[in-house]
Amino acid sequence: MPQTLLRFDMRNPDFGANQRALYEAALDMAVWADEQGFDCIQISEHHGCDDGYLPSPIVLASAMAARTKRIRLRMALIILPFHDPIRVAEDLAVLDIVSNGRLEVVVGAGYVPEEFAMFGVELKDRGRLMESKINALKQAWTGQPFEYEGRKVQVTPRPVQQPHPPLWMGGSSKPAARRAARMVDYFYTENRALFEEFNNERQRLGKAEIPFVDLGSGFFVVSEDPDAEWERLKPYVLYECNSYGKWQNSSAMQGQYVEMTDPDPLRETGLYPIITPEAVPAYLESLGDKAQLCLHPLIAGQAPEQGWRQLQDFARHVLPHLKNRT
Repeated sequence: MPQTLLRFDMRNPDFGANQRALYEAALDMAVWADEQGFDCIQISEHHGCDDGYLPSPIVLASAMAARTKRIRLRMALIILPFHDPIRVAEDLAVLDIVSNGRLEVVVGAGYVPEEFAMFGVELKDRGRLMESKINALKQAWTGQPFEYEGRKVQVTPRPVQQPHPPLWMGGSSKPAARRAARMVDYFYTENRALFEEFNNERQRLGKAEIPFVDLGSGFFVVSEDPDAEWERLKPYVLYECNSYGKWQNSSAMQGQYVEMTDPDPLRETGLYPIITPEAVPAYLESLGDKAQLCLHPLIAGQAPEQGWRQLQDFARHVLPHLKNRT
């Protein structure tokens, strides 16, 4: 059965809803997803954005952990070169305790030039920083004293999950895939060729092959009238696609987003699927079991009442099929 996820980045442009209402809705939606049997909540990080993109995923995840019981909380992803890994290890250990071992950690090297300038980090150093700071995280979670950059450090308390929470790495290059094979548990990418590079390096290192999980589009809506729903969602999906596309273009990063002025061709890309209830069984069958079905109910500051309507439609038209597949 595909994994079911809610995704939050708290991005909120000028045409979006009230910021406080969005954060309140995100917490309430986390509780709803927990009660509905969703697998995971995915929370992202970016910095210095005019639209208020979430800069502090650990803080939001902690609030969600306090209000939920079983759903997993995925930091996807923490831009590790910008942070002190000792402080990150401490915060994540406490979050793993608060959530009773429901934490998943995805780290990434970052790619937006303006963010690197904001933190005084050189883009060319990100690979070296990733290796150093991933090692520091893993050492920190042992609870034992060790030396980091010439200083004696020790991180307590230890996380609930041992030896540490699932530690994944995102990336968009072959060196990143090989680094992930050496250093972490899983390579977080929608690119099958890069994931094959990850597994090839694991094989070279004598490690077992890991199945590819299709991360999906990060968006899904079921509607009785997909055309009308697309018309209403156009400004939100176009804004999100252009925002990510602009970042990718500025960094020469290869990704699934492109900048465009007309949202209608975007519908044909499959990045923002909106399907009828009748199409749900075939759609789920096409995903297979090694896939993720990700909902983004507050996309680009969408009003909470619209996000709730989408979630309720999902519960009515999709969740029964998923339970049957189980």
